[in-house]
Amino acid sequence: MARKKFTKTVLNNILIEDLGSEGKSVSRHDNKVIFSEFTAPGDVVDLEVYRKHKNYLEAKAIAFHTLSKDRVEPFCQHFGVCGGCKLQHLSYPIQLHHKQKQVVDALVRIGKLNLPEVTPILGSAIQKGYRNKLDFSVSNKRWFTSNEIDTPESLKPNAIGFHIPGRFDKVLDIQQCHHQAEPSNAIRNGMREFMLTNEYPFYDLMTNEGFLRGITIRNTQKGEFMLIVQFGKDEPQWIEKTCQFLVSTFAEITTLYYTVNLKKNDSIYDLDLVLYTGKGYIEEHMEALTFRISPKSFYQTNPSQAYELYKLTRNLAKLTGEETVYDLYTGTGTIANFIAHQAKKVVGIESVPMAIEDAKLNSSINNIHNTVFYAGDMKDIFTDEFIQANGRPDVIITDPPRVGMHTDVVNVLLRLAAPRIVYVSCNPATQARDLQLLAEKYNIETVQPVDMFPHTHHVENICVLVLR
Repeated sequence: MARKKFTKTVLNNILIEDLGSEGKSVSRHDNKVIFSEFTAPGDVVDLEVYRKHKNYLEAKAIAFHTLSKDRVEPFCQHFGVCGGCKLQHLSYPIQLHHKQKQVVDALVRIGKLNLPEVTPILGSAIQKGYRNKLDFSVSNKRWFTSNEIDTPESLKPNAIGFHIPGRFDKVLDIQQCHHQAEPSNAIRNGMREFMLTNEYPFYDLMTNEGFLRGITIRNTQKGEFMLIVQFGKDEPQWIEKTCQFLVSTFAEITTLYYTVNLKKNDSIYDLDLVLYTGKGYIEEHMEALTFRISPKSFYQTNPSQAYELYKLTRNLAKLTGEETVYDLYTGTGTIANFIAHQAKKVVGIESVPMAIEDAKLNSSINNIHNTVFYAGDMKDIFTDEFIQANGRPDVIITDPPRVGMHTDVVNVLLRLAAPRIVYVSCNPATQARDLQLLAEKYNIETVQPVDMFPHTHHVENICVLVLR
């Protein structure tokens, strides 16, 4: 039986009521919720429904009758097409208001939790150029905007930029990104011109062929720049010429790596990287600590706000210097090393062995001797033997990935019954789910939202749990 053809519907004069998750606005029509992007609470719009679900609709605004008082002029020329910075049409105080509301809604609606008075969200002092890492993709079949389609002379097929949401094969050609300090834009735009001038083939994401495949730019607050270039074809003369162009044109590049990637995916973590020039790492500083960042290392992408987040985490842990602290999902040990001087012992646990090696290195270069790090699955690490060897934790800090903690890990935490847990989350929804389980033994003492990524829908949240 043939599927019934979907007919687009236009709904007129719809009031945008609220901002939901993932940066999508919420409105209603005939008792159905409608989600739309790039609209703002207070807008009155005509919506074209492009997808129907059982309980909600997805739509896009095709006409604006009234504009919200909370709107500001977007600062990026790619706003509305690029998948990032979906909230830049809202003033920053309004962004913060909705992010705090998102946290509270998740904890109350999903977790059904009783909350203390929520501490006002900590905004980011830097709202542009705050990122220290950007990954740019390359394509010979770029995404064309509606304006470009109407201007045939602009239909040049090659692009270096970001993937269009939901389209792995299409890349939006980015002229200026406001996420990262210069010379980030100059490097990307210079590479595009270099490729075109030398007639080197841009990568074909469908056939997995082409020369230039991707560029990763990492930088520090003190102006060090690391470049990691992925080539999709092993052409030594082309590679040499490209690397020479980069180091001779951009003096700011302190470390340059490259790799030849012939795989079907663009992950570098299972590839050998060639150090072309530089010391092989960049360094970030936080208080008296130095954190060494290698090309495969993880480091918080908003370093100035990460410092504020770590200070809050340390203060909320209420350390006196006598505590044994377990740092779960420690990553490269940033939090563990940051709090070490205020604890008796810090035990870091992380599933990625490479990250644990970075954690140990960062302890070593900072002369920290009261940290130990273990690589392994969290639910397998916690054994009676492990706890006997490392001591029962007085404080547990946990900072899991977006999916939250595995149920087995939550059960271990309940069994351990540490007096204090500081739960740092980048996803209030999964945090709420975990906190609901931990409520069996714990009360929530503090809720502290933190904005790590201005102009995006993402929000961090710290919850402090105390054992009843």
